[in-house]
Amino acid sequence: MSEKDEKIKSLVDMGFSEYEANMAIKRCVDLDLCELVDSISASQIAEDIHSRNLSDHQATDRCFNSFGGRKKARLMEESKKKRNQYGGSAEGNQPSLNGSHDEPMPLPNPMVGFNLPGYRRPSVPRILPKQDTGPPFFYYENVAQAPKGVWATISRFLYDIQPEFVDSKHLCAAARKRGYIHNLPIENRSPLLPMPPKTIFEAFPHYKKWWPSWDSRTQLNCLRTGVASAKLTERIGRAVASSGSPPSRSVQKYVMNECKKGNLVWVGKNKVAPLEPEEMEYLLGFPKDHTRGLGITERYKSLGNSFQVDTVAYHLSVLRVMFPNGVTVLSLFSGIGGGEVALHRLGIHMKAVVSVEIGKANKMIFRSWWDQTQTGTLIEIDDVKSLIDDRIVSLVSRFGGFDLVIGGSPCNNLAGCNRYNRDGLEGEQSALFYHYFRILNVVKSAMARM
Repeated sequence: MSEKDEKIKSLVDMGFSEYEANMAIKRCVDLDLCELVDSISASQIAEDIHSRNLSDHQATDRCFNSFGGRKKARLMEESKKKRNQYGGSAEGNQPSLNGSHDEPMPLPNPMVGFNLPGYRRPSVPRILPKQDTGPPFFYYENVAQAPKGVWATISRFLYDIQPEFVDSKHLCAAARKRGYIHNLPIENRSPLLPMPPKTIFEAFPHYKKWWPSWDSRTQLNCLRTGVASAKLTERIGRAVASSGSPPSRSVQKYVMNECKKGNLVWVGKNKVAPLEPEEMEYLLGFPKDHTRGLGITERYKSLGNSFQVDTVAYHLSVLRVMFPNGVTVLSLFSGIGGGEVALHRLGIHMKAVVSVEIGKANKMIFRSWWDQTQTGTLIEIDDVKSLIDDRIVSLVSRFGGFDLVIGGSPCNNLAGCNRYNRDGLEGEQSALFYHYFRILNVVKSAMARM
């Protein structure tokens, strides 16, 4: 048998159809058997996960345990040997990702990733398997505090590369706890200059005039997609005004709780208000008026779902030396262009960007920014589901490959603030992660054949 026929036979023996086996090998001819299993399973989940009532544990089983008995045990053992293993905390010392799917990924404290400016600690070597180094380089982002098992599953699909967890409060005046999985180098990073302010009063000194002494906040919490209502801010104002000076402890506790949840700031005597969209743009590293032109609700929504540009730029800064003539980018779930703004602020020319984004408002913002600042080629695609394998191969051929595949799939079913549909990677929106993996695998395979 040829190597291809042996792989097909093994996959069929595991329970996959001959068609699925042939299509997987066609897309990913250079992958080993373990990775082919992952690829087929990801494609299956991306297609039918919306219509199946699977738990997170069952969904993971579907990906990795869809074949049975001795062959499963043997293949998983081979997979453990072939894939890169890490030991201890999430920053280069984490427990095996092949462990229990129900165990949460440990989050480091402080949440500074492998390194951040001002947090220089002994470097932890990160050795990537040769087949997982770029090009293409890839960069994936999502909320750090996801349901149990989510980051272990994401890491396993993305070649068992360990997440880098970072809270943007170490870079700016607002918290944003995110996990990043990438195959970029971690040496010789450099921050965007000038460094953004790290406290509320440094960022917005005009609020200090009305800030009560009993409000001890120095930084803001995570910026979300919605803001406090006028009724709530009015209720807070009445509570403070009708209490003593300073207010009673119970009133202070109530007010502080609401101010922290909604990132409310003091704009007058006994008066609080949400941040303005322009202030959120500033805290997230976007240019002034980046989202202007949309309704205020849409502006808050688009910003709440975006990257924190300074954090992303710090990780991407290693590309400056590697690609002095510019980069070609496949941008999945582009949003309002946080990754592209980061590259632009780093001074990295974007020769071409293939942007995949379904939101009309986000597309309008990104297209407007691109037309005003860039000279490269922009190709827009509406939906990751419509980016079929043949088109990916065609784009790889057209541009000679991609230097960077970047994106963060929706966190709707992962974020802690979602109390009703926090369904993990089986959720309708967050299941789109499997398309990120599918597309990345096709890019890698197509570039390997060039």
